[in-house]
Amino acid sequence: MTMNTIGARRSVGDSGSPYMRGGTMTLWLVSAALVTIGVVAGAQSDSSGVIHVDPEKVAAAIAKGGPLVTRPDLLVSGSHREKGGQVEVHDKETDVLYILDGEATFVFGGKMVGGKMSRPGQWLGSDITGGQTRHLVKGDVYVIPAGIPHWFKEVPKSVSYYVVKVLKP
Repeated sequence: MTMNTIGARRSVGDSGSPYMRGGTMTLWLVSAALVTIGVVAGAQSDSSGVIHVDPEKVAAAIAKGGPLVTRPDLLVSGSHREKGGQVEVHDKETDVLYILDGEATFVFGGKMVGGKMSRPGQWLGSDITGGQTRHLVKGDVYVIPAGIPHWFKEVPKSVSYYVVKVLKP
């Protein structure tokens, strides 16, 4: 089932976005899951490059928001929101979001309104025109390619999620 209204559920991989269709979306989801599992649930850091994050640090990052892993090619963070945020665009970062708990109204695509560079390669704005709106709930995964505006527009109570940022050189 595919619906564009807030709160409607849809089948996995059927978001209506050209960035999230068919095999490409499946590949992204599998890659994001493997990266997240490998980075967050791996063994202690050693010469293999595998990194383990203690459960206490993961819980703290999810409760308050904060970094879990920082590498030259990716960043892993736990995030928690109790209200909406600003529109974001990252020139060289693909965001992979995995919703752990709660719900939010999420807007992506379209064009950023009032965009200003907050730091090199990072833009913040006040609105999105022509974007797609989705109701995020526990278990949802979204992959937002670099250069695509996205926004946690409304957060009724709270939302907790992982963010994996895949960095382009």
